[in-house]
Amino acid sequence: MRKQMITMTTLTAVFLGIAGSALAASTAPRPPAMELANFETGQPMLNEHIVVRDNIVRIGDLFTNTGDKAEISVAYAPEPGKQSLLDARWLYRVAQAYKINWKPLSALTQAVIERDSISISLDDIKAQILYALAEQGATEEMDVEFSSPLQQLFLPANTEPKISVESISFQARSGRFSALVAAGSGLSLQRLRLAGRAFRTIDVPVLKGRVLRGDIISEADLKWVKMKSERVQQDVIVDINDIIGKTPKRGLRAGAPIRSNEINRPVLVAKNSLVMIIHQVPNMTLTAQGKALQNGSIGDLVQVKNGRSKHVVEAEVIGPGRVAVKTLSQQFTMSLN
Repeated sequence: MRKQMITMTTLTAVFLGIAGSALAASTAPRPPAMELANFETGQPMLNEHIVVRDNIVRIGDLFTNTGDKAEISVAYAPEPGKQSLLDARWLYRVAQAYKINWKPLSALTQAVIERDSISISLDDIKAQILYALAEQGATEEMDVEFSSPLQQLFLPANTEPKISVESISFQARSGRFSALVAAGSGLSLQRLRLAGRAFRTIDVPVLKGRVLRGDIISEADLKWVKMKSERVQQDVIVDINDIIGKTPKRGLRAGAPIRSNEINRPVLVAKNSLVMIIHQVPNMTLTAQGKALQNGSIGDLVQVKNGRSKHVVEAEVIGPGRVAVKTLSQQFTMSLN
């Protein structure tokens, strides 16, 4: 049987003279059981959601039970990754043209045509661009942004999903590039021109969630994000070890770089608080109660007044409310108690 291609525009022109009364009659409500009855008796039924693998829509894609008419081509399929909508009027005209015993249940009847496709992600495209840029002198710590929006690229389902950069030009000073990218193969090969800018990146630790003043930041509170080097200010902390164990001076929000003046070491000994003064001697630990004259974090040296002798000694903060003395003069002071 000779195949005939009828596009939506052609069908509209050919069947423009069909009486409106025929369609009006087809839009009258019918019992829901009617379509089931049609199926059981071998009557054609509409496929409301159709996925095609090539660029042709056939009678057999639109309707069931079409016999030897199934391979007749009636329209072009949408591009890979896209959809097209066929309304009741268009479908009815196709059915009439090829003597398919089908009528729409209502004017709202429609069929959605979807082109089966393979998607190539933006990350895959970026990876190929960066690989090509590396041969032009760009470093690995770089990322690219495109001049025009690009989310993903769609190829026909029967195409090998490969992508390559056929040519690229790069201006190291400005970071601007222009590339010719090829995707797919054979008759489905697509070429597109992409332009954009390459920029250096740096990994920066940021908070996963909000952290309040007084909270101690742990490694579990942090994650890494890539940022443009040019946007990372000098006081932004890039070493995670400079954040872990610290506490915010005020609440910090999630996802934002942490500056050195926004955190400090937690105060383990507060000014004017009572502390335990500890000194280790061979086979003995001497302790006394004292009063801290300064705030102190772990490892800080603070002034402490002995509660009994009233002598002021210098001690190292070793824990919450605990300090240790080490010098000979401090040993003598401790021994007097």
